[in-house]
Amino acid sequence: MLDKSPRKTAVNVPNDLAAHWMPFTANRAFKKNPRLLAGAKDMYYFTVDGRKIIDAAAGMWCCNAGHGRSQIAEAIGKQAAALDYAPPFQFGIPQAFELASRIADLAPAGLDHVFFCNSGSEAADTALKIALAYHQTQGQGARTRLIGRERGYHGVGFGGTSVGGIVNNRKMFGTLLAGVDHLPHTYDRDKQAFTKGEPEYGAHFADELERLVNLHGASTIAAVIVEPMAGSTGVLPAPKGYLKRLRDITQKHGILLIFDEVITGYGRLGFAFAAERYGVLPDMLTFAKGITNGAAPMGGVLVRDTIHDAFMSGPEHMVELTHGYTYSAHPIACAAALATLDIYRDEKLFERARMLEPKFADAVMSLRSEPNVVDIRTVGLTAGIDLASRPDLPGKRGFDALNSAFHDNDLMLRIAGDTLALTPPLIVSEDQIGEIVGKVAKVIRAVA
Repeated sequence: MLDKSPRKTAVNVPNDLAAHWMPFTANRAFKKNPRLLAGAKDMYYFTVDGRKIIDAAAGMWCCNAGHGRSQIAEAIGKQAAALDYAPPFQFGIPQAFELASRIADLAPAGLDHVFFCNSGSEAADTALKIALAYHQTQGQGARTRLIGRERGYHGVGFGGTSVGGIVNNRKMFGTLLAGVDHLPHTYDRDKQAFTKGEPEYGAHFADELERLVNLHGASTIAAVIVEPMAGSTGVLPAPKGYLKRLRDITQKHGILLIFDEVITGYGRLGFAFAAERYGVLPDMLTFAKGITNGAAPMGGVLVRDTIHDAFMSGPEHMVELTHGYTYSAHPIACAAALATLDIYRDEKLFERARMLEPKFADAVMSLRSEPNVVDIRTVGLTAGIDLASRPDLPGKRGFDALNSAFHDNDLMLRIAGDTLALTPPLIVSEDQIGEIVGKVAKVIRAVA
């Protein structure tokens, strides 16, 4: 399955870390005790001092096929030599059209058009703008309200931050967009703790959309955006029946439904997209991360025919949607994505994730007796492990776990406050699942 080309040697370590203001990072703490990476291959990162770190995070939810895939690197190099850049406004490249067709073929029937951008953040903002513009084309320009969800994450653009529901991501940035409201999150620890897969309890949380409709009026609401599995907040799977009920309510009131599948897309839940797992067809679906296996920035929005076709009117020489990015469908990103989709197909990685899901869930649930573990949630090849917060220091136990994992246990994981998130590449073996869980147990004990 895996290519075995040798890894590159470690890079030199800079002697000054001050200039780089790192994103979503505790900069002062990092620069006192850096976590520096120099290489990666298959299931492992390599540190600047030569240590081998098992990757239980797929980089940042994106390296689903593992690291250092020679097919992707070769495709990138070949494309860079042939065509390094082409303007995406009023010009195109064959690879962009091929890639859009292949993505549409993977998606549920009806999501047949792809608008490319460069990240999940841009994908969320693109979908929100398309929703607003669509209602304009339908003579329903009063539909301007956007509905997100508490604990949701839709990137860091103004639109995505506004509909997002993670407090720390919002509170520094003022009022953000006007006309935004939020559904409640779907998590109830008392009724859902230690659930494998989708919780039995919680479909009724979707009914809160009816309350918002009664409050604001259906004729003012443009779209609802949710993650099928809320990842960045700490892995909250959708309760059974929740997404279908949300779909029924949005259709009833003429509201567009957007699935943010930046994390769940490309095999994380055992299918190309979570929409397929749950049998629910949204009006738009955002993606990023796994489309290029993390090897190049790319994102996009899958759009239903009815929405796309609504824009295809008026004089043919006029731009139908005044939106896009300098690097939309960048040649190098397209090459990386096409090579990545080849790997997913040839190695049957989505099916592999589905096969491994119960084994992964059982292994992670074995941690429930470890100190300070108050809940564990699993779905697909993803798990969230909630640790009890230290008094008056929320997030400190999780931060200490991040450091213990990297510096003392040769493990990369993600944290969300005091939640440990495990999201290994889909190439992970059963033995490596055991290795990861064993290391996590040591980390939990170390921060007890």
